[in-house]
Amino acid sequence: MSEYPAHREADVVLRDGSTVRIRPVRPEDRGAILAFLRGLSDEARWLRFFSGFPDLERAADSAVEVDYHDRFGLLALAGDTVVGHATYLAEGDRAEVGFAVADAYQGRGLGTIMLGQLAQAAAENGIHMFEAEVMPENRRMLDVFRESGFPIATQTEPGLIRAEFPTSLTREALERFDRREQVAAVNAIRSFLSPSAVAVIGASRTRGSIGGEVFHNLLVTGFQGPVYPVNPKTPVVQSVAAYPSIRDVPETVDLGVIVVPASAVLEVAKECAEGGVRSLVVISSGFAEVGEEGAERQRELLAICRDAGMRLIGPNCMGIVNTDPEVRLNASFAPAFPPHGRVGFLSQSGALGLAVIDRAADLGLGLSSFVSVGNKADVSGNDLLNYWESDEGTDVILLYLESFGNPRRFSRVARRVGRSKPIVAVKSGRSAAGARATSSHTGALIAASDVTVDALFRQTGVVRTDTLEELFDVASLLVNQPLPAGKRVGIVTNAGGLGILCADACEAGGLEVPTLSEGAIAKLRRFLPAEASPQNPVDMIASASADDYRKTIEIVAGDGGVDAIVVIFIPPLVTRTEDVARAIREAAESIGGRIPVLTVFMSARGVPAELHGEDVRIPSYSYPEDAARALAHAARYAEWRERPEGAIPTIEARSDEAGAMLGEVVAAGPRWLEPHETFRLLDCYGIPVAPWRLALGPEEAGAAAEDLGGEVALKAVAPTLIHKTEAGAVRLSLRGAEHVRAAAEEMAAGVRRAGHEEEGFLVQTMVRGGIEMLVGVVHDALFGPVVACGAGGTTAELVKDVEVRIAPLSDLDAAEMIRSLQTFPLLEGYRGAAGGDVAALEDLLLRVGVMVEENPAIAEMDLNPVIVLPEGLAVVDARVRAEVPAPRRPLSARRA
Repeated sequence: MSEYPAHREADVVLRDGSTVRIRPVRPEDRGAILAFLRGLSDEARWLRFFSGFPDLERAADSAVEVDYHDRFGLLALAGDTVVGHATYLAEGDRAEVGFAVADAYQGRGLGTIMLGQLAQAAAENGIHMFEAEVMPENRRMLDVFRESGFPIATQTEPGLIRAEFPTSLTREALERFDRREQVAAVNAIRSFLSPSAVAVIGASRTRGSIGGEVFHNLLVTGFQGPVYPVNPKTPVVQSVAAYPSIRDVPETVDLGVIVVPASAVLEVAKECAEGGVRSLVVISSGFAEVGEEGAERQRELLAICRDAGMRLIGPNCMGIVNTDPEVRLNASFAPAFPPHGRVGFLSQSGALGLAVIDRAADLGLGLSSFVSVGNKADVSGNDLLNYWESDEGTDVILLYLESFGNPRRFSRVARRVGRSKPIVAVKSGRSAAGARATSSHTGALIAASDVTVDALFRQTGVVRTDTLEELFDVASLLVNQPLPAGKRVGIVTNAGGLGILCADACEAGGLEVPTLSEGAIAKLRRFLPAEASPQNPVDMIASASADDYRKTIEIVAGDGGVDAIVVIFIPPLVTRTEDVARAIREAAESIGGRIPVLTVFMSARGVPAELHGEDVRIPSYSYPEDAARALAHAARYAEWRERPEGAIPTIEARSDEAGAMLGEVVAAGPRWLEPHETFRLLDCYGIPVAPWRLALGPEEAGAAAEDLGGEVALKAVAPTLIHKTEAGAVRLSLRGAEHVRAAAEEMAAGVRRAGHEEEGFLVQTMVRGGIEMLVGVVHDALFGPVVACGAGGTTAELVKDVEVRIAPLSDLDAAEMIRSLQTFPLLEGYRGAAGGDVAALEDLLLRVGVMVEENPAIAEMDLNPVIVLPEGLAVVDARVRAEVPAPRRPLSARRA
């Protein structure tokens, strides 16, 4: 019997937003399984066992006869009660599958989730095909198969339907599981943000206390439902009759807000579970943020919620807000209720959440909803992205993140959401993210910063800002103005110096400040003073009137040569700020929303109210550089959204051979692969390597050189040798057996003096010309395989010209990585020099991306240098470190 696969335990969310726990069957589960089978309806038992009177005792015995390889079972548990059972029985690489779901859990997506997780377990155990025999009248079972996304083949026989499908998860299946998760997340978050009734457990009579402010806010903001104060120490809270316990509340409430000391939270949560509460917001602190004792308390809290199917926001959060006039929920202790708007905001910091609400009100930036997730024990940013994607009242999503729980899932969700709604994020931690324990060029290149987060956001279209101020700047533009169709910016100002500052900032951000057409210049000359500059930036000089602003904006916008306009105003003595603001708004209205208009009012009095009308709201910034940065972010996002999504390639490879070899390696412990193992691995994925031979000593090295013929390179092989050149372990352009033998003897002595134990030599055919590049991988514990491409050779770490993406790589990812390098002009043929085969380098990146996705045992890899030739390329040095990979998480598993 194989070891119990604990990594297959998972909490999953059902279609209605509730949760169950799925785990492998254990021998001691016989009684619970028997009770489950007895609780099935007669029809369900008939469809499962093809008999009206099945031997349930024998069925329960069979269910616990598992070896976790050829006989495998999964249970779905609500608390301690079994509500679903799935099993497979294998013979060779095929297995018969069957499952049953309790009547009360039918139609909630449980069967599909269990099928997906069972398929993952089977594939992990080398089982490639599932088979099932289904009665024709068992429509629910057939629907589960069809809706799963697996390619189902069926064959009809008298009284029976045979179905078979592969256990591998196709992209269609993964997309369907993602969509199911979205539905579940939407329903779960809706129970928080649109509850029919709320109870505040720990509601206080004392204003200024957290319990007092949360209850007060729910009352004064006009929540459209009953609010019940729960406090065993007083009969009345703020003029409302209180209840000693949630059990005493006269109706079932959807949302419980807990504001009691940490020591009392677990008991309160149990009472809420018994009372049928669907969702909890735990504002109380004293959990994982305070150490191991608090972390254990948080684990117990989550277990209580999981057992009851309740969802949890927090603990250690400041609450939630929904400004929808039909709801008006303020279950937070924020001193202000934000204005209603179309921005969804998530904050991982409670204190920062208070500042966010206050700042949003100052800027007139309305929120649709606000969620402080605190410790993210359950509900996370991924759930909220799914919710806001479907929320018609949200147009822009803002995130303040301190950590990722499941960045690979975030990648899938954000990439989809960003196609319709912009996501803007501040992710703290731009400083050194902690050096990874790496021993490769690639590890050294990406260990010193959070380039993995940058890569994640770049691939998913998330707009990353460095500060909260910048976050609000970008949000104000995205909410109030259309996206720019390109990068061309028209600048209108009454102060030439400010126009130049703005132009410099635009170009620094990747925007363009083009020359206006002769027609537009001629129109401007007709009414602007002779000393004005009708070029771009258009300097109307200090005497410009409000009408001059209106006319100039309309002419520049109508020129057809700009995609956005930045209007700058510094108050002179003769022109009123209010008049200019009104003229700018009128001009923007006449443009009809064709291009975005941004303003800079360098005035101590703040943003003029005249910029905001019924149909148009124009964002305003304190300085030209702020406007330019916000516009640059919007332009890059618009460009990303218009790009095709790209395709992840299917590459013919000897995947089974590669996997078996790596499995044998890691079975003996983590290590660097021997050169022949490394080259065999690369060959499995069609990665070209310069012709090579291995030699155990100088004599064999000379013979290998003779065999290869022509000029060769000689390299020492030693497990601890990373920088071969520094240790004198590389000699180039050698010719002939004797020359190579002598060089090998000298090299062996030098390597030993440098403190390395030489094990042999690699002799390779010299690759002449070409451009040296690096392609590498580091397997990040959270993000998975991180693929790097950059300038290679001995100066790789000195130059640090590298681009990083997170696997899997699409064809667009590979193309963008290469073209984003500062050294890309070398590949194009810099100053008449021979260029490199860019298509071959793209193909290499895609092959590496597939290889590391399929083989999580690859912990680190360096291909350096890769010689990119005018036609084709060759890897001339490669290192791969393998280790036992962390088990892959079950499909649909919850992780904050």
